[in-house]
Amino acid sequence: MLAVRIDADTEKRLEALAARTGRTKTFYAREAILAHLDDLEDFYLAEERMKDFRSEDAIPLADLKAELGLGD
Repeated sequence: MLAVRIDADTEKRLEALAARTGRTKTFYAREAILAHLDDLEDFYLAEERMKDFRSEDAIPLADLKAELGLGD
């Protein structure tokens, strides 16, 4: 179970969408969460990994392209 607080304008938009489509507000809230959850997980994983980033581990793009056989 999850309770989410949203501002009045967003709730009005959500209610209008639900009324126009015959779906529930919960349906659209769930769809929005599912649509963005992967992106949020990726973002925070990348952010966490960057905490341990060392500049000496970086590979110049030109070197990487050459290693992969990609031309300019």
